[in-house]
Amino acid sequence: MAASMPNLRFLLLVWAAALIAGCGRQEAPPPAAAAAPPPPEVGVVTVALGAVGLETELPGRLEASRVAQVRARAAGIVQERLFREGSDVRAGQPLFRIDPAPYRAALASAEASLARAEANLANASSLADRYKPLVEANAISKQEYANAVAAQKQAQAEVAVGRAAVETARINVGYALVTAPISGRIGRALVTEGALVGQGEPTPLALIQQVQPLYANFTQSATEALALRRALEQGRLKRAEQGGAVVRVLLEDGTEHPQPGRLLFSDLTVDPATGQVTLRAEVPNPNGSLLPGLYVRGRLVQAQAQNAVLLPQQAVTRGSQGDTVMVVGSDGQVAQRPVKIGGSQGGQWVVLEGLKAGEQVIVEGFQKMRPGAPVKPVPVNGAGAPPVAPASAPAAPRS
Repeated sequence: MAASMPNLRFLLLVWAAALIAGCGRQEAPPPAAAAAPPPPEVGVVTVALGAVGLETELPGRLEASRVAQVRARAAGIVQERLFREGSDVRAGQPLFRIDPAPYRAALASAEASLARAEANLANASSLADRYKPLVEANAISKQEYANAVAAQKQAQAEVAVGRAAVETARINVGYALVTAPISGRIGRALVTEGALVGQGEPTPLALIQQVQPLYANFTQSATEALALRRALEQGRLKRAEQGGAVVRVLLEDGTEHPQPGRLLFSDLTVDPATGQVTLRAEVPNPNGSLLPGLYVRGRLVQAQAQNAVLLPQQAVTRGSQGDTVMVVGSDGQVAQRPVKIGGSQGGQWVVLEGLKAGEQVIVEGFQKMRPGAPVKPVPVNGAGAPPVAPASAPAAPRS
């Protein structure tokens, strides 16, 4: 009995120590769940519908606004060239001098004939005046008086002929000095001093072209022109404001002419060989940098689309099945949306249909999107501004 007491005491001590150790142990908390990554940021543009001009780019060539061929209207030998080739001349400026000696001699002869006719008229008038009181007094016969009056009228006619001959001779003398018919830039001389000109038909001497302003003749497919007219008639597009369409001229090297042109008219006929219609614009050329015959391209606005929006080109995916954009919903989810494109303007697509005002279209961050995962829309620079039609919105060419 005494031997079992130490064992019992030892067991109690072990149980008490285990109880104390169990009370001091705290239960470990469960492992924290892994933090979810934030949604990726994408650049968006907020849709603001408005009137957008539909810009068209057409090929064309420049043409002088006025062209005049300088020709010799008097036959003779060219004595002198009075201009510098390639320079600007003004209307009425002397260009060539043709030997005027034969025409001056013809003028002197015509003046002498006129003087003789005037002397005959004076004599015939004096005789008629003397016969008038005599015939009234029956001192001479009426036949003699009638003859005197007829001679007077014949002398008057000869004076008129003489004056016309003098005027013709003076005109021919003036033709001996060839002048510029218009102001413009003159090219090279087509004849030299000593050349015989004006024999049989007027001889070309030089060419003057007026290069300020220039005309730009553009061509457009008849199919496109008819489609545009049909859209205007059906109300799908609106004719731009009146006042002449503004035309921006692009040169062959891609640079833009600093002076915009103005559309004048659209041709009424279609070229049967090419199926094109011609549009003419007037282009300012104050410093003469543009030359006739130069190939150019013209950008002009022929109509306006209502309830349209301009989007950066990277926002639109173009494919054989149609054009689409990616929009961000109110819940942050991305959805694909089919749209209708009406052309480009200033490096942006003109979207005619498929979007509503206030929607957010993704333009940046496509590589960050994941299927079924939300995104965080962030406005890009310049987003949210509604498209505004140009202040000088051009008018569609009248056909």
